[in-house]
Amino acid sequence: MATSETTPDVSVEGVSQDAPSTGTAPDETARDETTHDETTHDVPRDVTRRGRSAGRSRRFTGTGRWPVGGGTAIGLGTVTIFLSAVVLIPLGAVIWKSAELGPGGFWDAITTPDAWAALKLTVIASLFVALVNLVMGTLIAWVLVRDSFPGKGVIDLLIDLPFALPTIVAGLVLLTLYGTDSPVGITLAYTRIGVVVALLFVTLPFVVRTVQPVLLELDKEMEQAAASLGAGNWTIFRRIILPNLVPAMLAGTALAFTRAVAEFGSTVLISGNVPFKTQVAAVHLFGQIESDNTAAAAAISTTLLTLSLLVLLAIDLLRRWGARRG
Repeated sequence: MATSETTPDVSVEGVSQDAPSTGTAPDETARDETTHDETTHDVPRDVTRRGRSAGRSRRFTGTGRWPVGGGTAIGLGTVTIFLSAVVLIPLGAVIWKSAELGPGGFWDAITTPDAWAALKLTVIASLFVALVNLVMGTLIAWVLVRDSFPGKGVIDLLIDLPFALPTIVAGLVLLTLYGTDSPVGITLAYTRIGVVVALLFVTLPFVVRTVQPVLLELDKEMEQAAASLGAGNWTIFRRIILPNLVPAMLAGTALAFTRAVAEFGSTVLISGNVPFKTQVAAVHLFGQIESDNTAAAAAISTTLLTLSLLVLLAIDLLRRWGARRG
């Protein structure tokens, strides 16, 4: 039996029909390669343009290679000039004036019997006042935030009264209340207790106003969760509330101390300016200026300034140490 094989009929027309498709492929490939080349060449230019624009924007925002942009530089320069004119230059002038005495003269100026007694009274009274404010200021802030009672708004307003009242007026108020003709029968004028009361009056708001916002922002859900687990009020305060309050308490205490060290207006009247008894450093300094002994006054001022800076630095180190432990 003969087998017949069928072979595909390949016509010339088929070849001619397929030829155009094979002939157009190189053109399309060429176009694709051209497009690819153009794309690969365009991307770096686009990236470069974007990088340049981003670089220009970073220069103004201060986030690029230049840390300070145009607007920030103007603001920083204004702040620097203002602080230099108001704070740094005057402080530098006082320190420079005290340096004219030399080390020996500086030491003699602050260790004369009357100057040393005034400095010692000022430091001791300021430390005592700061500690009292630490406790009572925190307690007052707690009552104002956590308790509700009639007259709460009035008490909250009275806390800021020492800020608004001139210190010499505060001294007059205290002298009228606790002077020799005291309407309440308590005489504190011209005594060291009167000096402490005057310092307490002018430094009262510092701890209250630094602790109060922290208490307002505390999450009470943490306290409720601890209470639901069986923790008592003292445990909740010691383990949850107090660690959050400590930085604000320290900051307020430091501010109260530095304010008390430099206080003049409220103490000059009620202290009576009695050397070796009720004379504080600021009042003694004023007496040196009246005696035209500006170098000695500058030495006492530099001592008070150094003491205040050391206290602020110590408080800041304590806060940082507590933050690392927490």
